[in-house]
Amino acid sequence: MGYYLLFGVAWLLSIIPFWMLYRLSDILYLINFYIVGYRKEVVYRNLRNSFPEKDPAEIDRLARAFYRHFCDFLLESIKGFTVSEKEMDKRFFYRDLDLIRQLEAENRDIALVSAHYNNWEWLALFAAKITQKFLVIYRPLNNKAIDRLTQKIRGRCKPVLAPMEHIFREALKQRAANQLFVAWFLADQRPPQTSRFWTTFLNQEAAFFEGVEKISRKLELAVVFMDIRKVRRGCYEINFTKQFDNGAKTREHEITLACVRKMEEEIKARPEFWLWSHNRFKHIRPGNINLITS
Repeated sequence: MGYYLLFGVAWLLSIIPFWMLYRLSDILYLINFYIVGYRKEVVYRNLRNSFPEKDPAEIDRLARAFYRHFCDFLLESIKGFTVSEKEMDKRFFYRDLDLIRQLEAENRDIALVSAHYNNWEWLALFAAKITQKFLVIYRPLNNKAIDRLTQKIRGRCKPVLAPMEHIFREALKQRAANQLFVAWFLADQRPPQTSRFWTTFLNQEAAFFEGVEKISRKLELAVVFMDIRKVRRGCYEINFTKQFDNGAKTREHEITLACVRKMEEEIKARPEFWLWSHNRFKHIRPGNINLITS
């Protein structure tokens, strides 16, 4: 029942025109920031620790800008349920798409890397723009109703939704079927404290999953970083940059470090568009694990 209730509410919200959706987002921002205060302590702590050089007024400005964007993001994600392809083409513009097509022509599979930055949820519709199989890696949510609804929205253009722990198996399955694929990794997710890869990220020590590197090296994937830039409210520009032509030809940690630095560069350019409400820096590095910086 919870799922069907959420489904109905999401569908109704998704058919609201964009101009009305953003008026609703403005109201949601006021309620969230001034009354609910969703993870406010986490947001401010993350911002202060990441930018110790910024004064309290600037931290407050970034926090408010984050919450405004976050409310837009939530409603935009729901809008992806029913938005037309024609309308989406006006709002989610892909630059350098020739890079993806060139790698396809070279018969290359791709590891596509991004962060929880700007509107990453709309990228699930990328499956309609490429002929390769699009593998969307996800972590199942604890709330089953929300998890089911999220998968319903993400699955609109028929990507392959692959749980994180099954992505290597899914990639091998596509290889066995002689099907080229693009596997999308959200590389800024927080791994367990026991992770062996720790480095500095946004002025703090942080652990990272090594899945991108391990799969890219084993399967000789091209590694492409994707930067999502907000042009104006509700409009984004997607830029692709090839980081490595062949993961098998890289040194240990080279891919992971390169991706971390690209994400850091992206976030520092416009901090308000990253997911600061995520308790990303919760874990403390165990004493027997060294920082990796090169």
